[in-house]
Amino acid sequence: MLIASGVSTGIILITLLICYHFMLLHWKDVVILSTVTLSAAVVSMGIHYIMTRPLEKAIHAITQETTRISEGYFEGIVPNTGPAEFQRLAGQFNHMSGKLKESFGKLRSAETSRKELVANVSHDLRTPMASILAFVEALEDDVIQDKATFERYLRTIRLETGRLDALIQELFKLSQLDAGGTEFEPEPYHVDQLLVDGLQSLAFQLEDKQLQVTVDLPDYLPPVTIMPQEMKRVLANILGNAIRHSPAGGSITIKVEQLATPYLKLLIQDQGQGIEEKDADKIFDRFYRSDPSRTRVSGGAGLGLAIAKSIVQLHGGTIGMDSRAGQGEGNGSTFWFTIPVDS
Repeated sequence: MLIASGVSTGIILITLLICYHFMLLHWKDVVILSTVTLSAAVVSMGIHYIMTRPLEKAIHAITQETTRISEGYFEGIVPNTGPAEFQRLAGQFNHMSGKLKESFGKLRSAETSRKELVANVSHDLRTPMASILAFVEALEDDVIQDKATFERYLRTIRLETGRLDALIQELFKLSQLDAGGTEFEPEPYHVDQLLVDGLQSLAFQLEDKQLQVTVDLPDYLPPVTIMPQEMKRVLANILGNAIRHSPAGGSITIKVEQLATPYLKLLIQDQGQGIEEKDADKIFDRFYRSDPSRTRVSGGAGLGLAIAKSIVQLHGGTIGMDSRAGQGEGNGSTFWFTIPVDS
């Protein structure tokens, strides 16, 4: 802009000087007019410089941040300097930079989760596969002679195969939910029937640990709009965790509350060790175990709560956890989720 202004001013000066020459003016008049013209040109260039300097700074700042963004750095902010138009441009640029930072952060998080998923799946598949392979090789080599040991090996193979099948089914279900492959076809259903079915499916585990279940229901509960089989899976996953972490001979409390909104809230409280606050936000992440030392046998594959969260969100509800870890033995954790009432 300054170059263009200088060129145009120079052309005007040359034109004026030529005109002064052909106007047959006295030399003194020519000097005066030329001096005034040159002074006006200098003042004009100075004004142009002062006015274009903020524009130059603003363009330079945006150019710098554009270069930094192209190199993967999204922390910079373009200052709101210069004319109003450039300030608006800087604001839009900063907004765009923030969105790019957020998007790339999600991409990095997704890539990290993908790597963790592959690593965890590999580990959880490799362990039972190695066990199955070892027992099958032992049976093939006829190293087992007595019938009791032979049957024990077969039971172990069957158990490990069942675990593999359960893990594969959970992975398939989770991928189906993530991809939106589950058709949402809710129907009216009663919560008391949901609880009865859920407790009956876990009756063996409850009896094995001699756990007492207390159910607290209001006198009247409206029917809910759910996919019964999917919501039974949610209840089974949460109750399964409660059974796993409750001490033998303890108790589990199931409570249902009617909220002011058209939702019911189901709460399942156990008497386990509870979950530390640092783990509360991660407990619903796939393959996450609050205690890394837990084996697959005692801690599960770490997919149950992730599946439960996806199903609850599919129904438009929310899911969460309140823990009393560190407040004494037996305080445990309370998992809760909401489901919509039939309108």
